[in-house]
Amino acid sequence: MTRTIEWNRNSVTLTLAIGMALALLITSGLAAQQVSPDTKPQDLGEKEFVWDPEASPSGPMVVLISLTEQRAYVYRNGIVIGYCNVSTGKPGHETPTGVFTILQKDKDLVSSIYNAKMPYTERLTWSGICLHAGGLPGYPSSHGCIHMPLEFSKDLFEMEHLGATVVIANENSGPKEAVHPSILLSPMLHEQKREGPLADLAKFEWEPDRSTEGPVSVLLSTADSKIYVYRGGVEIGFAKIALTDPEQPLPEGVHTVLEGYSDQESPFDPGKKMHRWMSVSTGSGAAPGEEDESALASRIHIPPFFVSQIYDALVPGTTLMITNRAATPETTSDSDFVIMATHPPEESE
Repeated sequence: MTRTIEWNRNSVTLTLAIGMALALLITSGLAAQQVSPDTKPQDLGEKEFVWDPEASPSGPMVVLISLTEQRAYVYRNGIVIGYCNVSTGKPGHETPTGVFTILQKDKDLVSSIYNAKMPYTERLTWSGICLHAGGLPGYPSSHGCIHMPLEFSKDLFEMEHLGATVVIANENSGPKEAVHPSILLSPMLHEQKREGPLADLAKFEWEPDRSTEGPVSVLLSTADSKIYVYRGGVEIGFAKIALTDPEQPLPEGVHTVLEGYSDQESPFDPGKKMHRWMSVSTGSGAAPGEEDESALASRIHIPPFFVSQIYDALVPGTTLMITNRAATPETTSDSDFVIMATHPPEESE
């Protein structure tokens, strides 16, 4: 009896030792080293990263994933606070480009498909695209997810909230502070244009009670000639828009309201300052210079009542997307809410 108990104890001890060794092996494979914020992104070692949240202590967060560079950049209130190398989808399992929101978080998720641990998972789509800690071999190797260093994933997971914006693109042009979204969403500007295209703008819906909580996102599609408003992933309104020179593409991009205000006076409420925005180019059409912003806004005609409702919903973190493509099925789906796809939708056979 004594020998049996002793053997069982040894067996348990051996099992625990093997488990701890495997855990250590897995952790060491994902481990990375934090380096000085002075280190440039292109100078990072394979498993090095920069994390400097004090560079911008507060404000909305935007994560940029560059598929070409295989790198992630984290911005808070328009200022970069961290970056690291990543590994995205391998051939046959490519990571989709687009503008996404954080739908769900789970620090201990295990993949039901591959039976693999996915520490600090932040879900981008319900079909399986996520940010999480994973292997970094120096090239695209995942099944579509974005693998990050373990420590970086933990820091991002603890800081980022549901509804935060993630932009996945083939290139990274870097964000800039811009004014034109505020000018574009100006009811006073549109009230002055009661002739021409506005005469046809009678169709719109505004039902904010469909969703009373969650982040607000606005999608302007020139292909649909519509502007859509979502709250918490649910469409709460849309309006028909008209464009001057519709054959000329608009600059495509994602624009996020920042904390604080610019030095310019708000067109919505004289005497108050205009919102600050961070803009990231995501596609065709050159990004407008400051001298072109009023001209850009004058090309877009939105019903004054509708744009007034949008302005009332603007808070830090609100995102405006401008695309020359049609809203994809994912954009309007309750189960897989992708704000905007930056690649053309696949043609059905």
